[in-house]
Amino acid sequence: MTDPLITDPPADTQPPAVTVPFAVPSAGLDLLGVLHVPAGPGPHPVVVVLHGFPGNERNFDLAQALRRAGYATLVFHYRGAWGSPGGFSWGNVRDDAAAAVAAIRTADAAHRLDPQRIALAGHSMGGFVALHTAAADPAIGAVASLAGFDFGVAAADARSGPDARAAYVTGWAGAVGPLAGTSSEALVEEMVAAPEGWRLTTLGPALAGRPVLLVAGSRDDVSPPGDHHDPLVAAYADARLTAHVWPTDHALADHRVALARALITFLDASL
Repeated sequence: MTDPLITDPPADTQPPAVTVPFAVPSAGLDLLGVLHVPAGPGPHPVVVVLHGFPGNERNFDLAQALRRAGYATLVFHYRGAWGSPGGFSWGNVRDDAAAAVAAIRTADAAHRLDPQRIALAGHSMGGFVALHTAAADPAIGAVASLAGFDFGVAAADARSGPDARAAYVTGWAGAVGPLAGTSSEALVEEMVAAPEGWRLTTLGPALAGRPVLLVAGSRDDVSPPGDHHDPLVAAYADARLTAHVWPTDHALADHRVALARALITFLDASL
């Protein structure tokens, strides 16, 4: 048995693996995406990989490892992010993730995708969006949150006083460069006005009985596990939950091989 972390498919596999542009229609706009299709006739299960805020780490290493393991992957940019048209907002990100799932379900047969086997894997903000998208769509087969950031928790913190709120504005100011139509002030305002349903712990009933992977880093100072991971482990007790806390940072920077292996193992058991 070959190891997809280190082994390419046989050179004579037909059709061969391909990497192609893939537009995600959302709110009348075509968002920029790239589809990694495995070698072989398929149809292949699909993992939509959702990047974080602003998206400096786009997890293409995971996309490539997943492709070698037989999963097609879609990496795309939300509205207003990294050249995609439109304006960036937390609400638009959530809508764009749902639009990406819809685009996979209606993709041309030439892409060799299996619309009945779709999973989501998101990092940081992408983990927040992945969990919300899966909770709202029971047909999504599995969901993974990697160093997920709970905007519901952050919103409560920002509401606690002007100093806390100002800290988010200042902290996010340096991240909005690749994002169009927004500012750190606007993003904090949107977060503070968010409903209680943004808290990821509220999704437990919708995810009950479904495969969920949660990965956290003990050295993560963006999504500290005590605030952003541990409450979910308790809230998702009725899910088919796999949870890891590793000695790494928010980007899981020194655990990328372990991350890819854990994600593939989880998906193999789930889809």
